[in-house]
Parts: sequence; C-alpha cells; structure tokens
Amino acid sequence: MLINSLSFFRSHWTVWKIIGVTYKKVKWPQLYIVYSLLSNLIVTVWYPLHLGIMLFRNKNFSDDILNLTTFATCLACSLKTALYAYNFEKVEQMEQLLKQLDLRIKSAPEKAIYSQLRTQLRNILYVVIGIYLPIGVFAEFSFIFKAEPALMYPAWFPFDYVNSTRNFYIAHVYQIMGIGFQILQNYANDCFPAVMLCLISSHIKMLYVRFEQVGVDDAENAEDQLEACITDHKCLLELFHTIESFMSLPMLIQFAVTGLNICTSIAGLIFFVTEPMSITYFLFYALAIPLEIFPICYYGTDSELWFGKLHYSAFSCNWTAQHRSFKKKLMLFVERSLKRSTAMAGGMLRIHLDTFFSTLKFAYSLFTIIIRMRK
Repeated sequence: MLINSLSFFRSHWTVWKIIGVTYKKVKWPQLYIVYSLLSNLIVTVWYPLHLGIMLFRNKNFSDDILNLTTFATCLACSLKTALYAYNFEKVEQMEQLLKQLDLRIKSAPEKAIYSQLRTQLRNILYVVIGIYLPIGVFAEFSFIFKAEPALMYPAWFPFDYVNSTRNFYIAHVYQIMGIGFQILQNYANDCFPAVMLCLISSHIKMLYVRFEQVGVDDAENAEDQLEACITDHKCLLELFHTIESFMSLPMLIQFAVTGLNICTSIAGLIFFVTEPMSITYFLFYALAIPLEIFPICYYGTDSELWFGKLHYSAFSCNWTAQHRSFKKKLMLFVERSLKRSTAMAGGMLRIHLDTFFSTLKFAYSLFTIIIRMRK
C-alpha cells in the first residue's frame, strides 16, 4: 500500500490554484498574480459588497431574508479566504510534517488504520459535495422558476438591469459565476481543516499502536523505539498547533455566521418565503449550514480524545522489563501527554462538538426572539 497523505490534498491544490493563492507554485507568477488580483477583486471583494448594499432595501421581507443570508455567507467566505491566503505558507509546513509521519507507518495494524482513513476522507468529501451542490442547483432553479423576472440574489449593480434584458443577463451571469467561485473557496476553506484534523486523529491512533509495541520485540532497542515515538508525538503536536493557528480566526467567523444563518433561513422558510423553488432552496440551505461546521467539530473532538488517550498506550508497552533511563523518559512523555490538546477558534471557542451544539442553541435563541417580535 502506497502511504502518501499529501495525495488527499490534490483537489485542494487544484482549487487553491483556481482561486489565486498558489503564486509560488506556477510557471508564470507575474501573470498569475494579475489573474489572482482581478478575480479576487471582482468576486472576493465585490460579490459580498454588491449584496450588502441592498441589505433591508428590497421590495419585500422575503428578499431581505435571502439577501441577508447570502450576504453573511459570502462575506464570511471572503474573510476566511483572505485569512487562509495570508497564512498559506503554513500549508507547506503541515505537508512536511505529514511526510515525516508517513515514513513511520510500517506495521500491519497501522496500515489498517490508514486504509480506514481513506474511507473517512471520502465521507468528508461526500458531505461537502452534498452541502454545496444542491444549494447551487436550487439557487439557479429558483431564478428560472420565479413568477416575475428577478435576480438570483437581490443585489445592487452600477447599471440598469431592470429595463435592459442584456444588462439583466449580464448581472445574472455574474451572480452565477461569482457564487460558483465562492463555492470553490468554501470547499477549500471548510474541507481542508476537516481533512487535516482527520489525518491528525488517524496518526495519533497509529502512534498509539506503535507505543504498544515498544519493548515487545527483543531484537529491537526499546529505548530507541521510545525516543522515536516521542519524536512522533512532538511532530503531531506541532502539526496540531499549526492547523489550529491556521484555522483559528476563520472558524470563529464561521461559528458566528452559522448561528445567524440557521436562524434567518429557518425564519424565512417558515414565515416569509412562498415560491416552491425558494422554499426548497431555503430548506437545503438550512440543512447545509450546520453540516458545514460538523466535520471540523467532529474531528476536532476526535483528535482531542485520542491525544488524551496516549498516556494509556505508554503503560501498555513492555516498560516493566526496561532500564531506569527508559522509565524516566517514559514518565516525562506521560506528563507531557496529560496536557490537554484542544483546538480553539479565536482563542475563545473550542473546535468541538460541544460548540457545534451550542451554535445550534444560539440559532434557536435568535429564532425565539423573531417569533416574539412577530407576536
């Protein structure tokens, strides 16, 4: 079995190249920088701006709800993309650390864990595709089947698209291409941290197995095995702290926007939207928003759990038959492994399933406020 964790990031590199953040990896960097600046000014900057100008200025409250949810999502996407692009050099650091960890996968139980990892990452990909594809499709359907001609999303343009058929379709093409570009940005923004946390969790499980075998084979030096495992643990901690710093602020933004958008989309679905395709759009949107953060929260919890179990594996090895120096090193490792490793969003919120459910509770609290205001 070929062990190469970097192969799981091929789609991410393709997307990063399209959205203009890989200027160090292209043949014509100057031309690519021009492309990156233009595409990001036209979409990353202007797309949320052209939605935000029309906030609460629409003809009906249904359009205001659609405008608000789309603006919040697009603004969050643009901010996250900017933050990830600013810290993009950390991706190469993480890849180098993963290469070191891959070299340590040798035994059959470790390869079995790595094989399961492929299935887990495939499931993440299916979740992400299941989130974005229906939203894009039903957004376009809601445009096609509108009772009266109107843009896919209520927005402002510096030209008259109401009285000009040509301008109307120019505006629509911009919106559909722009939302496609932002979906690609969101794919990289949401999928990469989840994949990385899943990889970390699996590598911790493999280290657990490795620790259990320390001192079992008399033909190998137990102390050398222990030192190699301690080095792997340091490598995993460095990888964990790197991905934490990489996604910390973007995840804080995502948690805030998720709570708001769940509330507004459900409110729009129940109280304000009447067109069948718009109802379907809001339904998929309300389901997709919490799923956007679920994989990251799930694997954030899983990695924290397995970091917390490592000291058990240390005492599962054949430590009783070893020398005093071995036991001293083992105790130092155990003391270090007892320190809790929790990914934090903005230094305030845990990237954890607890935060996922707290976000849902926050959305519910906002929804009850809307209900009381209607009464």
